[in-house]
Amino acid sequence: QVQLVESGGGLVQPGGSLRLSCAASGFPFSRHAMSWVRQAPGKGPEWVSAIATDGSRADYADSVKGRFTISRDDAKNMLYLQMTGLQPEDTALYYCVRFGGMDYWGKGTLVTVSS
Repeated sequence: QVQLVESGGGLVQPGGSLRLSCAASGFPFSRHAMSWVRQAPGKGPEWVSAIATDGSRADYADSVKGRFTISRDDAKNMLYLQMTGLQPEDTALYYCVRFGGMDYWGKGTLVTVSS
């Protein structure tokens, strides 16, 4: 079955960086666009970024544009999110998501930005 397992979250100071990873299995990863979605405490989900099947196109929410970079390694079935210039408002649970006829979400990895 489809499995998405995020990792790489943690506590970081403002201005710091983190790299999130998502290990995908149970489906042909290279044939699917993938996304990152985050949910801050007490708020609804916020789409963060998406990457096309061949990595040729990446889109970002205005709130993270210029600071976050999405990438993928189809040989390893891995999705990544490089986050720089982190701010307290980036604190959230970050999910790896495969949108489609049926949406699949991982369990998330927590990113906390605090001094």
